[in-house]
Amino acid sequence: MNPELQTRLRKELETDRESVVEELRGYGADPDSERVAKPDVDSGFADSAQASAERAALLGLVESARERLASIDAALAAMDAGTYGICEVCGVEIPEARMEARPMSVRCIEHA
Repeated sequence: MNPELQTRLRKELETDRESVVEELRGYGADPDSERVAKPDVDSGFADSAQASAERAALLGLVESARERLASIDAALAAMDAGTYGICEVCGVEIPEARMEARPMSVRCIEHA
């Protein structure tokens, strides 16, 4: 992979990582553990089903953000290991256009 492209993608991934960490904190989730703070719900709240639905929606958002964070961390680790841009299934170099479009890619299009 072109070294300038990899440098640019590293900066993009690091910026994205910071954004996802802040997103998790905004949800009351610890980015470094599975802990999620309980959302503030009025103790006299009459509709417990609504509170449960809101909690489930929040946990879905947290899970999605954690998956994105894990993908970013895996891409950064691959960069450090010298394997970034190589398909983890077949070992073929992933086209630069795919890496530019989706810097977290760990598989070629055939194995995605």
